[in-house]
Amino acid sequence: MTDVKSVTIELPCERYPIKVIGDAGEGFVELVIEVLRLHAPDLDTDTLVLRDSRNGRYQTVQLLITATSVEQLRDLNSALRATGRVHMVL
Repeated sequence: MTDVKSVTIELPCERYPIKVIGDAGEGFVELVIEVLRLHAPDLDTDTLVLRDSRNGRYQTVQLLITATSVEQLRDLNSALRATGRVHMVL
């Protein structure tokens, strides 16, 4: 049997990484930034890391935010997924 270690994140947490995976295409990065700014107004776009999938169909946008609460992270996840272009938020 494998031991599973629990990780507890203390909130607020500065420099909390958010990875958003979605359909590549025009406006995807801007869409992600717009939604993130609604829930994390102090978003620093200088931390942006963009990766394309091997076949170019998907993109991963990674940014650092200040996570203030579990509710904030849930709302952010819901708002990103509601765009219809986001497949996964990590």
